[in-house]
Amino acid sequence: MLEKTRGIVLNQIKYTDSGIVARLYTREFGRTSFMVKGMRRRKTGKHNILFQPLFILDLDIYYKASREMQMIKEISVSFTPHNIYSDIRKSSVAIFLGEVLTSVLKEESPNEELFDFVEKSVRYFENSTEGYANFHLAFLAGLSSYLGFEPGQKNSPEEKFFDMKNGNFVSLPPVHGHYSNPENSAILASFFASSYENVKNIPLTGGQRNEVLDDLLKYFYIHLPGLTRIKSLDILKEVFG
Repeated sequence: MLEKTRGIVLNQIKYTDSGIVARLYTREFGRTSFMVKGMRRRKTGKHNILFQPLFILDLDIYYKASREMQMIKEISVSFTPHNIYSDIRKSSVAIFLGEVLTSVLKEESPNEELFDFVEKSVRYFENSTEGYANFHLAFLAGLSSYLGFEPGQKNSPEEKFFDMKNGNFVSLPPVHGHYSNPENSAILASFFASSYENVKNIPLTGGQRNEVLDDLLKYFYIHLPGLTRIKSLDILKEVFG
């Protein structure tokens, strides 16, 4: 059946000598894999750029729920992240977020609110000209709420430790050992309670930023046991360290 949908590119992998499998998060069908033929040929290879992480595409697809990979009839660009891919720091974030989303978005069932969050985040990031060093931290903090494990807010200064297992802030280190130190916990509390605009004003050194990122990913690993190791993490840390 021919269907229309909008999709956010997560990643692509080589499939044949001339083809790719592109994974997209679509508004109507959730995370979906598409077989795209001819993308690696010299004459049509220029279109391969459309399948870089965080490109947003409008698609006419031949959709069949029982099929592992769907087929694309027509592609048009809904949103091109020009600024993201002209900036090595931003493109590192794009690759990182594409890899995270590929891993966490396991279900094929659609979630329009989550799709809208990711799309609006991509557009915001593209249009940010400065103060975006904390964006990936804010994105992960916001993503947790759509994945069902947003933590409770920090309610008092005595709650100095972020309990990763139970998703709340507590006054004493939990005995299970999965918690953030007081400094990182205070930073995390700010991210969980802030908008993208507000996180620009959270001053972090490169070392602090990377420590908070590690703690956020630990939090994701605890609540999403199937989350795979993020290969682009080391590059991202080096870029923003």
